[in-house]
Amino acid sequence: MKKAQDIAQRLTALFMANALAIVTGSAIVGGIPVWKAAALAGFTAIAQVAEKLAKASVDGSLTTQEISDAFGGNGKPVAKKKSSAK
Repeated sequence: MKKAQDIAQRLTALFMANALAIVTGSAIVGGIPVWKAAALAGFTAIAQVAEKLAKASVDGSLTTQEISDAFGGNGKPVAKKKSSAK
């Protein structure tokens, strides 16, 4: 259940990130309603991740690493940069 919740939250974030990125472009280019462009971008991104998750789960299990890889992550926590005070 935790994996399903993680995937759902990440898909929501992915949809929003891709939709928000296209809103600016569609506003500049014009001709396409912003909501349609944003929906298309979001659904396309989700479809790509869903395809990767499906391919990874062919063996019947889905590991945390495979989930992270499907979302484009490497599974490693992001290290915080050390501030260099001079």
